[in-house]
Amino acid sequence: MNRVFQLEIVTPTRYVNLENVEYLRAPGADGLFGVAGGHASALIALGVGELKVTVEGNEAFWSTSGGYAEITPEKVQLLLETAETAAEIDSKRAQDAIERAQKRLGQRDVDEKRAQAALMRAINRLRVRKRF
Repeated sequence: MNRVFQLEIVTPTRYVNLENVEYLRAPGADGLFGVAGGHASALIALGVGELKVTVEGNEAFWSTSGGYAEITPEKVQLLLETAETAAEIDSKRAQDAIERAQKRLGQRDVDEKRAQAALMRAINRLRVRKRF
């Protein structure tokens, strides 16, 4: 069984190809799941959360706002709405987004579901940033 796999991260504005990935932890719509080399094939919906990618013993953390994971024994392709490494996240911008979302939630005639989703994304980005 192959101990490593290829990981492709695809967003509308970005493509990242990682080789020799040992482990991936991702936020499934129903909870966290992990992938190692030789994993069974699957198609999994992803939610807002943190990706943890281990390559040659080094861990990297990414923020994502959801999408899909297509898993085969040799490769994982993540089709994501957004993906940012912990280093790329601007803490001030994330904190400002949290404050804007909280303010919107306190207003009348607000799309509460949309405001809650914005709040979740901003909190996740700030949490992932702290990993850097």
